[in-house]
Amino acid sequence: MSDYTIDEGMEVTLHFTLKLEDGTVVDSTKDKAPATFQVGDGNLPPGFEAPLTGLTDGAVERFEIPPEHAFGQRNPSNVQLIKRDDFDDEVPEVGTVMSFSDAAGGELPGVIASVGEKQVEVDFNHPLAGRTLTFEVEILKVRPGTTH
Repeated sequence: MSDYTIDEGMEVTLHFTLKLEDGTVVDSTKDKAPATFQVGDGNLPPGFEAPLTGLTDGAVERFEIPPEHAFGQRNPSNVQLIKRDDFDDEVPEVGTVMSFSDAAGGELPGVIASVGEKQVEVDFNHPLAGRTLTFEVEILKVRPGTTH
């Protein structure tokens, strides 16, 4: 047992399971190596870090994370229509995740929502936007973070 509790700048090693409302597992470290991150380093959205504050080694907790603290609400303006001609010869299937370039030249993933005769509807919302998630954690180790 450590004397440390989770707070800003602490390094945390944990196992986690992320589930949808219906219990479907979205992501989990249970059957692989645990995750290690430093609180505040941006690896976990703040809405996932906040409930961990104050926990210590050995804690096993379960949190409901509402959309506004997880991946945000779905935004209808994040669904775009792109000319079918802008796609190479092969028109993607509905449900395909593709990478697009944003205005700044960065990569932006989008899901093909529908394919019409002249246009393809692409949803740029995060796939988990609008979902309430269950975040189950088992804290393995808490220690002061190392600064590089």
